[in-house]
Amino acid sequence: MKNRILRGATYIILALSIPAIGWGLKSDNDISNHPEIKKEISQSTVKEEKVISAASLFDQYISGIYTAAGLADASLDYAVFAKAITGYYNLKDAGRLSKEKQILSIVDFNKPSSEKRMWIIDLDAKKLLFNTLVAHGRGSGDNYATKFSNIPESNQSSLGFYVTANTYHGKHGLSLKINGMDQSYNSNALNRAVVIHGASYVSDDFVKQNGRLGRSLGCPALPEELTPQIISTIKNQTTLFIHGPVKVEYASDYLNLESALNKFISSDQQILAAGA
Repeated sequence: MKNRILRGATYIILALSIPAIGWGLKSDNDISNHPEIKKEISQSTVKEEKVISAASLFDQYISGIYTAAGLADASLDYAVFAKAITGYYNLKDAGRLSKEKQILSIVDFNKPSSEKRMWIIDLDAKKLLFNTLVAHGRGSGDNYATKFSNIPESNQSSLGFYVTANTYHGKHGLSLKINGMDQSYNSNALNRAVVIHGASYVSDDFVKQNGRLGRSLGCPALPEELTPQIISTIKNQTTLFIHGPVKVEYASDYLNLESALNKFISSDQQILAAGA
């Protein structure tokens, strides 16, 4: 059964319930009718209901997009999608994202390079725009990426959340700069010239001949024929989330569920979720 974002709400609800539990342990007498205690219990109940409601709507919102966009059929893991959405809302709360686009790009390096492991989703339209191949850095591994780094000259891919920036034309043609948001994981992306670009070694034919894609110097490289369309879609302050293998350590402030819920319930997205 898919992991749900509601798990985080359980911890929040438990924390909010502690005052009421503590009162109950102080005496064998029925003190629940004391005015102050009744007020405390009432306030805790309201808080719990709000948390449950927000988490339920958030989960409904995520599930609605996941289903409508056919992401299961496109082999995007639900838990990875939920993490990406959580980060999206935290980046939105931080004022990092465009107000004009609700585009979310996800790369799952838990999958081999021979599989389509990049998804670009229009959250507003609940539509999968692209599902394509993407290469990892040559220092990260062969068919599977197993090592990741934020260090220059490592030739390794970097995990975490990014915000797309502006385009330029370089040795790989049209390319897109990306700003790493996670200190220690991808904050050196610009200094390392880790960008999104097209490459001839990212193709089905290359996979057929070699059993895997070619590898970059750390950039998430795309099929050349799709690069212009993809870059045009995701440029200028949209979210990119690069997920790695479970055994690889990764932690991010942008995965904070409570702050993501706060942003979600303060926006109009809960209305969309209710109508999903």
